[in-house]
Amino acid sequence: MPQLQGLFNSAIEPLPAIEDQHFAYHFDTFAGKQVMLLGDGSHGTSEFYSARAEITKRLIEHHGYTMVAVEADWPDAEAIDRYVRLRPGPKSQIGGIAKGYEPFNRFPTWMWRNSEMQRLVEWMRGRNQRLPPERRAGFYGLDLYSMGASIGAVIDYLDRINPQASKLARRRYGCLEPWIDDPTTYGLASLQGMEDCEERVVKMLSDLLERRIEYAQRGLCDGDEYHSGEQNAYLVRDAEKYYKAMYYSSASSWNLRDIHMFETLERLLQHHEGQKAIVWAHNSHVGDARYTSMGIHRKELNIGQLCRERLGHENVTILGCGTHTGTVAAAHEWDGDMKVMNVRPSRKDSWEIIAHDTGVASFVLDLRRDRIDASLWSALSAEQRLQRFIGVLYRPDTERISHYSQAILHKQFDGYIWFDETQAVNPLEIIQPDTPLGKGETYPFGL
Repeated sequence: MPQLQGLFNSAIEPLPAIEDQHFAYHFDTFAGKQVMLLGDGSHGTSEFYSARAEITKRLIEHHGYTMVAVEADWPDAEAIDRYVRLRPGPKSQIGGIAKGYEPFNRFPTWMWRNSEMQRLVEWMRGRNQRLPPERRAGFYGLDLYSMGASIGAVIDYLDRINPQASKLARRRYGCLEPWIDDPTTYGLASLQGMEDCEERVVKMLSDLLERRIEYAQRGLCDGDEYHSGEQNAYLVRDAEKYYKAMYYSSASSWNLRDIHMFETLERLLQHHEGQKAIVWAHNSHVGDARYTSMGIHRKELNIGQLCRERLGHENVTILGCGTHTGTVAAAHEWDGDMKVMNVRPSRKDSWEIIAHDTGVASFVLDLRRDRIDASLWSALSAEQRLQRFIGVLYRPDTERISHYSQAILHKQFDGYIWFDETQAVNPLEIIQPDTPLGKGETYPFGL
C-alpha cells in the first residue's frame, strides 16, 4: 500500500479549476479515437457534468467530434437535437420540439434537466448556428425506457410518409397499449402468459427496414427523419424484451439494456459515417465491465466493454470520474423527490481513498499501458479495491452494500478524473413527476 500510494502520487497530473480556459487542454492526449466515453461516479454531481461539458466542447472544437450520445432515451434527446442542430421538425412541432412535449420529464428529471447540461446545450446551439448543417454537432439518446414515446414517434413518422403503414403500426403496437403507462406490468403479464407482443413489434421493425430504399427513392423522408424512425422502432423492440427480462434475470435485463445502448451508438456511427462520438454515461456503463464485479461475478457486460470488443480497443477511450466527499443530488427511493445529501467520505479499502490521500484537489491520472509507469501498473494489478457507484439513488446508511463494488481501475478506464470535494448538480426542478417504476438499472447497485 505505501508503495502504491507513492507511485500513484507521482503519476497524477493536477488540474486547474473547471472554469479555467486551460482545463480541457489536459485531455488532448486522450482525443482522436472514434469513440470517447466519459463516465461519472454519480448522476447528481455538478463537477462531473461540468468537467465532461468542458471536455466535450474541446473535443468538438478542436478534435472533430460531432456526436454527443448520452444515457437518455432517444425521443427526449431528439427534442434537444432538433434544438441544437436547428433541425426543422414535423408541422405539428414548434421550433423542432413537439408542442407541449417536455423532454426528460420523468424520474429522475435532474439527471439531464439541470443547469450544467443547459449551458452545454446552449453552447452547442450557438456554435451550430455559425456552421452549415453538415458540420453541426448533434445530441442523441442511447437508452430504452421510452417505449410509449417511441411507439408514438414511429406512428407519427409513418403518418407523414405512409398513412397505410401507420394504420398497420397502430394495430401491431396496439398489443402494447394497455401497458404503456407502466411497462413493467407488461413484463409480469408476459411471464404469466397473458400477453406477448414480441412477434408484432419485430415485424414492425423489419417492415420499416425493408422500405428504407423505397421511402428514399420516393423522396418521402430525409436521412435524419428515417434514421430517427428506425432508432425508435429498434427501441420498441428492445424495450419489449427488456421489460420481460426484468422478471427472470437482473443480469439479462442489464445486458439487454447495454447491448441496446451500444447498438444504438453503432447505428449512429454508421449513419454518420466517418464521424466521431462522445458518450456520456455512468461509470458502471462506460468502465469496462470485465474488470469489475459486474462482469467477474455477475456476468454483466456494458457499453464500454462492447465498444472495446466490437470497435477495437485502439478506437476507444474511456475516462471515469470519482470523488471523496461533498454533496450529491439523489433520491432515497425510486420515484422519490430529489434531495441534496452529504456524501460520506470514501472507505479505507477503496480506490477513492488512494486518490484522496494524494492531497490534490483535482487531477487526471493516465492509465493507458503505453503511458503508465511499469511499477505503477504492477502495483495497481496487485491491489483488490472497491469503487463507489452512486446512481440516482443514494443510501448512505447501507453504502457498502448499495454503492461499492470491486474494480480493477487501470483496466476499467484509460484515464481517471478526480475531484476531492464535489457539490450537487443544480436541478431545474426538485419535485418529481409521478411515473411508473422504471426499475432503473438507471441506478447501479441501488438495492
